[in-house]
Amino acid sequence: MILTKAKKHVTYTIQGIDTHDDAMKNFLFSLGCHAGQSITIISNFGANMVVNINDARYSIDSELAKAIIV
Repeated sequence: MILTKAKKHVTYTIQGIDTHDDAMKNFLFSLGCHAGQSITIISNFGANMVVNINDARYSIDSELAKAIIV
């Protein structure tokens, strides 16, 4: 499922990144967002969400969240 459908405060394992945009893939990879990593939604407000990846918190928009498969 895509990350936007995931529940808050539940830890998921990233299965992959589903986008053809290389810049988006590179950006997510720079955050540590790649297959096998765990991700948790901390909060979800409007078109943005705060996620925890590798013990760091990031704010991502819905376009990035839709590319993350958990």
